[in-house]
Amino acid sequence: MLETDRLVLRWLERSDASFVLALVNDPSWLRYIGDKGVKSVGDAERYIENGPAAMFSRFGHGLNRVELKSDGRPIGICGLIKRETMDDVDLGFALLPEFRGAGYAYEAAAATVAHGRSVLGFSRIVAIVSPDNEASCRLLERLGFRLERMVQLGVDREELKLYAV
Repeated sequence: MLETDRLVLRWLERSDASFVLALVNDPSWLRYIGDKGVKSVGDAERYIENGPAAMFSRFGHGLNRVELKSDGRPIGICGLIKRETMDDVDLGFALLPEFRGAGYAYEAAAATVAHGRSVLGFSRIVAIVSPDNEASCRLLERLGFRLERMVQLGVDREELKLYAV
């Protein structure tokens, strides 16, 4: 779907279930994004079908698999999410630990934001971040996002930082 110098971003498929299982059970995912209850390959297949695949069917965008162009290895996800609790599309991204710190998240997110603006026609894109996720906050600021306010996506939910570009 999208290509950068080093990456390919494409829709998530059922065949990505083992990769998704590892990603959503990474300690950083669990800390900053939350436990999605994905504990098996079957759970991961259902997560893909009911989450990213359903969003693509409904809206034409969602979370993409991010893979290395050089060898096709999956390294993370990145995409635009439409949450029922938010008016704007939300940039989401996460990488496996061994691929953090090499500029891949920035590269994938920059391509996703550019695609969202130029192809999908979004004039405003937001991102929500746990207040203590400093690495993601810095990445968003490098992309031109600015902190607008704190938000809560539900009753008794943690307050999150809302960034927008």
